[in-house]
Parts: sequence; C-alpha cells; structure tokens
Amino acid sequence: MVAVANRKQESLFAVSTRAVENEKFWRWGDDNLLPNALSLMSRRSTTHRRIINDKADYIAGKGFSFDEQEPLLAQIVERANGEGDSLRRIIYRLAFDKALMGNAFLEIVTDPEHSFLSLYHQDASHCRLARDSQHILLHHDWSSFKGEQMQSLPLYPRFEQQADGTLRSIVHYKEYEPMFAHYGVPKYIAGMGVSAIAYKTDCWNISRLDNSFQLSGIMMLDATLESEAEAERLVQTAEKRFAGTPGQVMFVVGGGDENNSSRFIPLESHNEGDWSALHDQATSDIVIAHSWFRSLSGLDYSAGFSAERILHEYEVALNTVILAEQEELLAPIKRILREVVGVNGSSLEIVNRPPTRSKPIYMKVWEARKADGLEYDADDERQQAYLSEITKYNVTKIN
Repeated sequence: MVAVANRKQESLFAVSTRAVENEKFWRWGDDNLLPNALSLMSRRSTTHRRIINDKADYIAGKGFSFDEQEPLLAQIVERANGEGDSLRRIIYRLAFDKALMGNAFLEIVTDPEHSFLSLYHQDASHCRLARDSQHILLHHDWSSFKGEQMQSLPLYPRFEQQADGTLRSIVHYKEYEPMFAHYGVPKYIAGMGVSAIAYKTDCWNISRLDNSFQLSGIMMLDATLESEAEAERLVQTAEKRFAGTPGQVMFVVGGGDENNSSRFIPLESHNEGDWSALHDQATSDIVIAHSWFRSLSGLDYSAGFSAERILHEYEVALNTVILAEQEELLAPIKRILREVVGVNGSSLEIVNRPPTRSKPIYMKVWEARKADGLEYDADDERQQAYLSEITKYNVTKIN
C-alpha cells in the first residue's frame, strides 16, 4: 500500500476564473477583481513594491511652485479637502494607484455657486466604469457587490448634485493599452510573471530557514494498516510533524513485518546557484518592465554608493518618466481650477529634487547653473541665493 503526500506551494495570488457579468458596470478583469490581485502581488514582491513606492514618490515631488498672487491656489496646495490632505498627498496617491493598477481616480467637490473646491483621491480598487461609460461606480467591496451600497459619480466635466447638496464629479486617469477601452493597464504588465518568480524564490529561501535547511527526501514507514484511509491519516500526521516546510517529502507506507525497515532517504540538491541566478534575473526584468532604473530602486547600494550614477539615472528618469507623469496628473487639476473656481493654475508646478546632491550647498544658484551648462545671470537677485537656502523648503513660491 503506497500513499504520497506533497505540500503545495502557496500561489502568488488567487483569482477566480469565474467571469462576472453585470448590466451596471464593465468588469475589471475576468472576475472583476483584477485590482485586488495586483495589490496583493505588490505586497508580496519586494522589488516590485519598492519601484511602485519610489515612482510615486518621485512623481509627487517635494512640493509645488506657484504664483503667490493666487491665494486660493495656495490654500488648495496646503489643504485640498476637508480631511486636511495636501495637494502633494493627493498627487502621491494618484501616482501610486496609476503605477500599481494603471488607473487612478480624482473626485471633485463643489457647490452650485462654485464657492469652493475640494479634491479627493479615490481608491482605484473601489472604482468601476459604468456601462454608459459616463459614470464611475464606487463600492467598498466588489467581491460582495450590493447595488444599494454603490455610489455613482459622473465623469468630468459633468457634475451631478448629491444628497448633501454638493456637486460632484470624478476624473479617470488610465494608462493607454491597445484593445483595452474601459480600463488602463499598468506599465509592468509584461513583468507580472517575473514578479511571481521573485516572490516564489523569496518564499523558497524563507522555507529553507523555517525548515532549518533540512534535506528533502523519501520517508519509508513500515506499518501494518488495514485500509487506504488509515494510511492517509498516517501520512497526514507524519507530514504535519516531520515534513516541515517546504515539505518536499514523499511518504511510502509498506506492510509491517517483524523487522521494522522504516528509514529516511535524503535527496540532496545542489541548485542554490541556479535559484540565486533566477532571482537576480527576475529582479532585473522587473526593473525593465517598470521602465525604471536600478540605482533608483536601491538595488546596487551593496556594490557601493555611486552618487554620480544615481544623479545620471535620475536625470534620465526625470526627462523620460517623471515629468510626463506629472504633466498628465496636473493637466486636469489646472483645468478644474480654472473652470470650477476661476483660479489661474498655469503657474502650478511640482518641485523636483534629486535624491542626492553633487554640488556643495554653499554654491549660489547662478554658479550651479553655470556648472551645469545652463543659462545664468550673475546679476539676477533670485540667482544670488545659496543652494542651502532653496533646498530648506518643500514649497517654493514664485512671482
């Protein structure tokens, strides 16, 4: 009688294959829970999560520059809504959702007189596009959808009055992808497989630690058993007590005799190098899939801290990724400021600052511009400031 028990590896994320159809909304993924799967994957892959965090942080910048002659603009930058969120916090959350799920949502609140403006970030995992493609439906848990708990907001520039008397609208940011009309697709879509590999190699290392680096093998159990069910119970008990994790142990139960022949036959493996190479390759592929850079993801610090390389890659990221994402996020906000409350937001810009400095803080602005080969005016009063003075503040106002 033979019984074999193998412990299955935990899957990266569990997604139902059941297709969800509903006449009220367009489903996001086959089971309408793709955002949940993407969120879970980001919480289980260290490099993948680090890149998403860093991209959102760089895109949100270090504050804003704006025209100080617009007092309402200054108020919105400092406090964008009744919950006390600054505009930078909202931009960060929008950038995070867009990097993670390829979609982000910004709620706009005003009144019929347009006497105020509030901006709120809405968790993208709570949002779905209505079948009319003119509304966004919000629900706290799409895995147990209930129509009476759903809120509907029109897509900007349309506003609809709500029960509290306010006018509300919502902006839908989405990454373009051919064949996907209703939702955006994250940039790293081609790297989902390697994110799973990186996660599983991490799990393998943790499993070896939990198992005290014990070898896998075949456990020969010599016992007299009367039924298949009794053999299965014996295997389950032995596996629970002795298999450990990852539990790659085969249990073979044979008929008992006078000479007990129970023994453990170890199976040695010498593939640590292969696993390490697989993990390193997966990590590199994740960075490539994100259109990001290794030094900005903290991957090369162990080989030495190179400020010049970090600054170089930051400049490339700034001009290829960061500035474009900032413009995409700010453009609707500037339009909303102008159309809803009549504020000229054209001066609103995100302040970008590299993660490390290559110039001494006692240099003046015009000296730094000269060193970078940029236009400079040594007589300009604004360029007489020292770098130490302009880097102390998160928000810079310009006339």
